[in-house]
Amino acid sequence: MNRAEPGPAGPEPAHGPPDAATGAGPAEPRGRSGARRAGRFWSVRRAPAALLALVVLGAAGLLLYDLVSVRAGRPGMSWRKVLTGDLATRSLDDVWTVAGAGVAVALGLWLLALALTPGLRSVLTMRPGPHGLRAGLGRDAVERVLHDRAVGVAGVASARVRAGRGKAAVRAVAHFREVPEVRADVEAAMAAGVRELGLARPPAVSVHVVRPPRKG
Repeated sequence: MNRAEPGPAGPEPAHGPPDAATGAGPAEPRGRSGARRAGRFWSVRRAPAALLALVVLGAAGLLLYDLVSVRAGRPGMSWRKVLTGDLATRSLDDVWTVAGAGVAVALGLWLLALALTPGLRSVLTMRPGPHGLRAGLGRDAVERVLHDRAVGVAGVASARVRAGRGKAAVRAVAHFREVPEVRADVEAAMAAGVRELGLARPPAVSVHVVRPPRKG
C-alpha cells in the first residue's frame, strides 16, 4: 500500500482582517486623535453636593421624626403647626412669601448651573494624546512658563503675565533696546511658548512693553 508523501504546506487562508494574526487592531488614521475635540474637565463639586445632602437629610429626618411622633399619639411639633397655619393664611403677594420664593428660585438656578457646567476654570485642557490620554495645565503653570519666556528676551527687565481661558496678557518692562524691537521679540517668544504648551485652545496673547518709570 503506497502512502502519499505530504507536500509542502501552503499558506493558510485568512479568516479575518490582516491585523487579526498579530493581535493588533486596524491602524488609526493619522491625525484622528488630534481632531477630536478636547472638552473641559468636570469638577466633582464635593462641597455643594455635601451641603445639599446634609440639608435634605436633616429636613427628611426632622419630618420623619414628627410623623412617627404623631403616629405614636404624641402631639406634633409646634413649629410645624405654626408653619402650616401661616402658609394657609398668608397671601401670595406677601413680602416674606415673595422673598422666600426668590431665594428658592436662586438656589435652584445655582444648583442647575453647578450641574450643567464643568467648572475647574483654572485648568486649561491640553490636546488629547495617544490612546485618548487627557491632561490639563493650571493657569499658574501657564503664567510661569510664559513669564520665563518673556524675561528671557534680551532687553526685558521684568514681566507680568495673566493667563485666562481665551487670552493671556503680558506686560513687560524694557530697560534697554528700542521698545518696538523688544515687543516683537516678546511676541515671538510668547507664540513659541504657547505652541510648546500644547493647549487644545491656545489663548490669544497680547503684549504690552513699557519703559521703567523715571526716578525722581
